[in-house]
Amino acid sequence: MHTAIIKETFQRDGYVLIPAFLDSDEVNEIIKNFERVIEQVTPNMPAEKMFFEDKDDPSTLKQLIDIHQYDQFFDNVLNKGKFKDIAALLLNDNVVGKTLEYFNKPPRIGKPTPPHQDGYYFMLKPSVAVTMWMALEPADEENGCVRYIKGSHLTGMRPHGRTQTLGFSQQILDYGPEDINKEISITAKPGDLLIHHSLTIHTAGGNKSATRSRKALGLIYFGLSAREDTEAKAAYQKKLQAERMGKP
Repeated sequence: MHTAIIKETFQRDGYVLIPAFLDSDEVNEIIKNFERVIEQVTPNMPAEKMFFEDKDDPSTLKQLIDIHQYDQFFDNVLNKGKFKDIAALLLNDNVVGKTLEYFNKPPRIGKPTPPHQDGYYFMLKPSVAVTMWMALEPADEENGCVRYIKGSHLTGMRPHGRTQTLGFSQQILDYGPEDINKEISITAKPGDLLIHHSLTIHTAGGNKSATRSRKALGLIYFGLSAREDTEAKAAYQKKLQAERMGKP
């Protein structure tokens, strides 16, 4: 796909799918290193960087965050590869890599991702940022592919409130049937890359498959023109951590 088409699609729709952004060898290298990180690196990562569908069952790992801080391979993926280049192209800005994540929806128990806008978590002024989601396994309606509302990045931030979904603490409060009717499901093959603007509304179903997981690589980039509201973000993180610990 030509870069001009990628940029035009992103600006118009708030998201773009780039098929085969990585080839099979590159995808396998990512998978192999995620497996290494899960086995060798996670024992030394803080508990708040890891989320499980069942905290007593390590096989239900659903998310790892900030992996780049603990592993050089993934720091290079975030900060020295072509992911960063495409982020800069789409944002018309120099960018900084903020986080690299591992996502999974385990078979049968992988929960839905509530509708939200990533910019609510980022707390940027202006909201100049992108999120990338690259399939490591086939993703479809059965195992919980990503769904977008086209053009929603142009209509501002919707009100958000608390959810019970671990790893996705906020959801759009006034999300209704009209929104659901606008959702566009994006099926993806390993190596396909989805990129969306920080204000684009997106969601995903739960994993209804009895046998297939839904693993993916996630990356987030902020434009250098954006400014983080550090006070608001620190207060939010403090509240979130208290909620995780069962405190009021």
